[in-house]
Amino acid sequence: MEISAGIQASLSGRYASALFELASEGGTVSAVESDLDKLASALAESGDLREVTTNPELSRKAQGSAIASVAAHLGLSELTKNFLGVLAQNRRLSHLDDMIRAFRSIAAAQRGEVTAEVTSAHALTDAQLDTLKNKLTAREGRTVKLQSKVDPDLLGGLVVTIGSKRIDGSIRTRLNSLAQAMKG
Repeated sequence: MEISAGIQASLSGRYASALFELASEGGTVSAVESDLDKLASALAESGDLREVTTNPELSRKAQGSAIASVAAHLGLSELTKNFLGVLAQNRRLSHLDDMIRAFRSIAAAQRGEVTAEVTSAHALTDAQLDTLKNKLTAREGRTVKLQSKVDPDLLGGLVVTIGSKRIDGSIRTRLNSLAQAMKG
């Protein structure tokens, strides 16, 4: 398996790569990916959970037992539970968000997918997302997985980010460009 040097060079990437290798050996990549999605949602929704993972004043044991309880509550797989235990023991839970992102990137690359982050001023319908996904898949030549979010400051239009490429079709950018042109 080929993992990009940028991912391998980071602390989070090394942990994510190790987790991916173990999941690959056990044939549980999709289960671990699902576990990490649940964990990412829980981190996004719970300020208390974020506090547990980032508070340096909590002991390793306290962080470990707290994250073990969360893992049991979320019904995470044994491999993911063990991974979280290692992170707690090594005081690396504060990097969990980055590790989840790195794991997703590795798994997507392995499947030949690319992730596109779509930001719009208003929530897009399923039909609009499907159309956008099909057009981006045709443009990129590989399967595109969409992650959408809403930013009312865009006023209208879309901003699509695929890796290091950015397609900015937002009204805010167009207005800013027009204002710059009018200034001379």
